[in-house]
Parts: sequence; structure tokens; C-alpha cells
Amino acid sequence: MTATDPALTALAQGWCALSLLHGRIETHIERALQAHHDLSVREYSLLDVLSRQHDGEGGHLQMKQVADAVVLSQSATTRLVTRLEDRGLLERYLCPTDRRGIYTNVTEAGLRLLREARPTNDAALREALDGAAKNTELAPLVRAVESLHLPA
Repeated sequence: MTATDPALTALAQGWCALSLLHGRIETHIERALQAHHDLSVREYSLLDVLSRQHDGEGGHLQMKQVADAVVLSQSATTRLVTRLEDRGLLERYLCPTDRRGIYTNVTEAGLRLLREARPTNDAALREALDGAAKNTELAPLVRAVESLHLPA
């Protein structure tokens, strides 16, 4: 295969379309969350991921798992946790069974903000997908996203 191979060109075009769709969605949601809740997409995602933790076995996420879930490096995730902790939305504590482990929980204020922001996030996502569906290059990707039924 060469750089001018039609299969590679088509693959690159598909990747560009996917990247464009992601960027449009993220920008639309970011604007809505910032305007109504003073939250970024990453902050919302972090609160959402951490709110799904539970006290059962394997219910609390290690920082690497959190970083993977919000698609950030561990250091960026730590900085994000610190910012939200400074705002009173998260709290950290030592793992009761392993003193080296540190867990992060969403505070009541964080849960309240997440509940308030969820309809904004969902509406902005729907608006962004509806707008992208009008673009012939993005419409198949929108249909693919809408057809996914992944566990929360």
C-alpha cells in the first residue's frame, strides 16, 4: 500500500469524518454545559464516571481506570480531580484496605450539579447529532452512534 492507495485515502477520509463529528458534538455540549452549569465536558464526564461507583467489590475506580474512562492521562485526570475537589464537588480518601490507594467520591454538591447538568448534556448531544445528521458525510456516523446500545 502506498500513501495514494484508494483504500488508505478512504480510511483517512472516514477518520476525518469521525473526528469532525466528535469535535462538533464536544464543542456543542461544552458550550451548553459552560453556559448553564459552569462545567466543561471533561468535568461533567468525570463527575458522571465517579457517580457510578459503588461500595461492592471492584466498585471504586483507581485513578488509571478513571483516566481511561474520561480519556485523559493520569496526570491530567489528577489535575481535573483537584480542580473539582477545590470546588467542593469531589472528595478524596484513603482506601480502607490499602493505605497506598486513594479513592475519589462525588460530594452531595457534585451529585446535585450532575443531576442539574444531565438534561443540558443530553439535550446538547441530541441537538449536535440532529445537526450532524443533515450532513451527508456525517449522517452514517450519526446513525451508527444512535444504533449503539452500550451499558452505562
